[in-house]
Amino acid sequence: MEGIAIRLRDLRKSFGDTTAVAGVDLEIKDGEFFSMLGPSGSGKTTVLRMIAGFESPTGGTVELAGQDVTGLAPFERDVHTVFQDYALFPHMTVEANVAYGLKVRGVPKTERLARARTALAEVRLEGYGTRRPAQLSGGQRQRVALARALVGRPRVLLLDEPLGALDLKLREQMQVELKALQREVGITFVFVTHDQEEALTMSDRIAVFDQGRIQQVGTPAEVYERPATPFVASFVGTSNLLEGESAERIVGTPGTYSIRPEKIRVLKDSAEPDDLDRDTPDQESPDHESAAGTVAEVVYLGDSTRFLVDLDAGGRLTALQQNLETSAEDVAAYRGSRVRLQWHRRHTVHVPDPR
Repeated sequence: MEGIAIRLRDLRKSFGDTTAVAGVDLEIKDGEFFSMLGPSGSGKTTVLRMIAGFESPTGGTVELAGQDVTGLAPFERDVHTVFQDYALFPHMTVEANVAYGLKVRGVPKTERLARARTALAEVRLEGYGTRRPAQLSGGQRQRVALARALVGRPRVLLLDEPLGALDLKLREQMQVELKALQREVGITFVFVTHDQEEALTMSDRIAVFDQGRIQQVGTPAEVYERPATPFVASFVGTSNLLEGESAERIVGTPGTYSIRPEKIRVLKDSAEPDDLDRDTPDQESPDHESAAGTVAEVVYLGDSTRFLVDLDAGGRLTALQQNLETSAEDVAAYRGSRVRLQWHRRHTVHVPDPR
């Protein structure tokens, strides 16, 4: 049976009159890469700090491997936290930084240096032990911080937006490396981020936070393809929400519906396939929804183009199409033109009202 690394029961935290966490129940499995995703102020970092022991809950409990640790100090918990600023000692070598925690715990010098070198090898920094942090790139310093966290083999590794200070290209590279590292070492990773793409790329499961509560927990595919609330639909990736009269006129039944932009095809209003879509299904197919409108804006993204279309039925939908054979000049000509949007009926996802 799969073990539970972390269990939170009715976890709450208030700062004066402000409620930061409003009753969170959550289970995170052993060996899982679990992300807590949400905007600033949604409560995700406060939850992480309560797991680490840096904040005391106003109510509820924190369990690690079945043990109630709510009242324990951070050093009494089998967890380690990696922060965005890395918190490396600038006067120490890389090897000494990694071994420092073991030194504090009284591990003999020979053993701690051997373990530090093993940890550096795990993060692909063999041969860097004699350098100082100032001699490393941002990505290398991030890996040193990870090695320092991993050297003590904690049961849980907590990561508080650790890639936020890196540039885009390096951040994307580190996402892949961090996930591969987690698979190799098999430790439970709990990763806090406000970056939706980062969470989708790296996670086994994601908890989406808003206003101190969890809106949805699921795999990246579940959260993206089947959002549980309008907030999840709009926050995780780019989504269209059809509501009110426009939803009823297009879908046929009232409610709130989510349609991802990449699921929508853009057709000339003549309903004839064109260069943007050479593989268009039949307009009258009962398996498809369609809606006519006018292109309000065209955003050329290089590999793809985003179309913002004002619908005749009311509201606006965004469609995203790959630029397989089109150029910026081709797609710019669509601005102000009449189009018909079409998507498969199964991609119209009903979003429950959370109230």
